[in-house]
Amino acid sequence: MKITGLDYNTQRERLILPEYGREVQQMVDHCIALPNRALRQRCAESIVAVMERMSPPACDDSDYRHKLWDHLALMSNFKLDIDYPFDISEAKKMLEKPAPMSYPMKRIPVRHYGMMMFEMFDLLKQMPEGSDRTELVRLVANQMKRDLVQWGHGSNDNEKVASDLAHYTDGKVQLDLDTFKFERIAPDIRNNDKKQRRRK
Repeated sequence: MKITGLDYNTQRERLILPEYGREVQQMVDHCIALPNRALRQRCAESIVAVMERMSPPACDDSDYRHKLWDHLALMSNFKLDIDYPFDISEAKKMLEKPAPMSYPMKRIPVRHYGMMMFEMFDLLKQMPEGSDRTELVRLVANQMKRDLVQWGHGSNDNEKVASDLAHYTDGKVQLDLDTFKFERIAPDIRNNDKKQRRRK
């Protein structure tokens, strides 16, 4: 739909670096069109100064100004004929999209414990008796209880944790509930569990 006098961003040319806005892009386009190299140089330095004020560095970043000049080169499509104070040959790499990460498609018996916990179960099956294994059992059991509380599966008692731990380690880990002490569950985890139940 076209309405006289209205100009939508969707109808305009796509911005290369939208974070700087259309005004800065227009400044860059104006700079490219300047006929004199000295004028273009002064204009480019002014644009970089504006860009620096728009997003000042959070800390002392020695490469920050280099990055700004790279951004200027990108916004000009490398058409800006000036003397860059830095090497801009690597600037194009900034626009390259990273390769997509493969999503783990391995299925697990119950999702509330998560993939990492099942990796711990497999590790416990192979670990020899000793202090390292005892410590890992302690960490795993406490995390299992937190998971049960957090995801609100209705049963977060110690017997459930001991039963699941024995089941998923093929009986290699038998938790002695008479001697094993669970850590105290943080109140915020319990509150999250109550909120989830209310939503249901």
